[in-house]
Amino acid sequence: MTARHKEDMHLVFGSQKNTGNLDYVAAWYKKAADMMIDTTIQTAFVSTNSITQGEQVAILWKPLMERGVSIDFCWRTFKWTNEAKGKAAVHCVIIGFSVALNKQPKMIFENEDTKAVAQTINPYLIDAPNVFIESRNKPLCNVPEIGIGNKPIDDGNYLFTEEERKAFLRREPQAKKWFRPWVGSDELINGYRRYCLWLGDCQPSELRQIPEAMKRIEAVRKFRQASKSEGTRKIAKTPTRFHVENMPKRKYLVIPETSSERREYIPIGFMEPRVLCSNAIRILPNASLYHFGILTSSTHMAWTRAVCGRLEIDYRYSNNIVYNNFPWPEATDAQKAAIETLTQAILDARAKFPDNSLADLYDPLTMPPELLKAHQTLDRAVMKLYGFKNDLTETQIVAKLMMRYQVLAAKAGVQDARLNS
Repeated sequence: MTARHKEDMHLVFGSQKNTGNLDYVAAWYKKAADMMIDTTIQTAFVSTNSITQGEQVAILWKPLMERGVSIDFCWRTFKWTNEAKGKAAVHCVIIGFSVALNKQPKMIFENEDTKAVAQTINPYLIDAPNVFIESRNKPLCNVPEIGIGNKPIDDGNYLFTEEERKAFLRREPQAKKWFRPWVGSDELINGYRRYCLWLGDCQPSELRQIPEAMKRIEAVRKFRQASKSEGTRKIAKTPTRFHVENMPKRKYLVIPETSSERREYIPIGFMEPRVLCSNAIRILPNASLYHFGILTSSTHMAWTRAVCGRLEIDYRYSNNIVYNNFPWPEATDAQKAAIETLTQAILDARAKFPDNSLADLYDPLTMPPELLKAHQTLDRAVMKLYGFKNDLTETQIVAKLMMRYQVLAAKAGVQDARLNS
């Protein structure tokens, strides 16, 4: 945020919390709502779709709807086109809203040919109750906690391509044992290798015998010292360590932070403990095949598409909005075992294509039929676990999940109040 941006947002929103996380367009919604109070005025804006996604939804829409604002019609996400040279991709929505009672049917437009009458249009632009998925630090349900991967803040000094690693080892062969595979979202999905020189466990006497490593450590120290961030300058004193370290001791589940919206399923998987993941990966150290199965299901994907933030149009999977708020089903041990069996079938189907990346396997045009079938079988089982009929549309699935979320969030709120009293 620029200083001017901060000033403008404070001018419009006053002391309201977290408005610094809002896109600038949100100020126009707030100003319009202020002018519409006690009138029959209706307003419609074309705006970036970010205000209907991720953390922005609760920050912007909850206070507006508490003042009586309701959405009268919407046009769901579409790509804005113009004739400018070098134009960037901009994804927009159209939202019509008012404060006074509007007796006209509420309409949701998907495109020029598809529209539907809605009972309620919530701020995710879905025909469902007005819910606000707010940032949560712990999972709503009794499931493993999720974290981010490692964040070096090293200016790239500890990260290597295959060729760079080989060149380094020609000069310093004794450093070989300190290299570990390094995986971010792109490496995970597209299946290529990078490496990290992890020196956090290397003894000082050994480090001093690896001059090229010492040069890298000094470069990291200087890079951190030159930072404008006080926190980064502080960790300059420990240059062999990362800013964030998350290195599970056993096999763990990984979810890429960013993934193409073309895919029906976000490609997730298990990782061996020797592999270090970057902070572009979400990590579940204590996940089982059951957790893998629920998270890779079409039900969880419907939730993700509805509430996640986006990078342009691609999914951005977040801990505090998507995972921690997801309303998991109730399942017996026998039901969990059945889900695990179906999940293993997905991994077995993947294993038949060892030379293919996850990008190859999950491209909707090249996904192997046996892998698709394994996913679809699991999808039906998860739907049954929730008590959903197989013919529900994705919007209907999300509406039911949001109703379940409301119930679970209310219970969690009561429990939190008791703990704090």
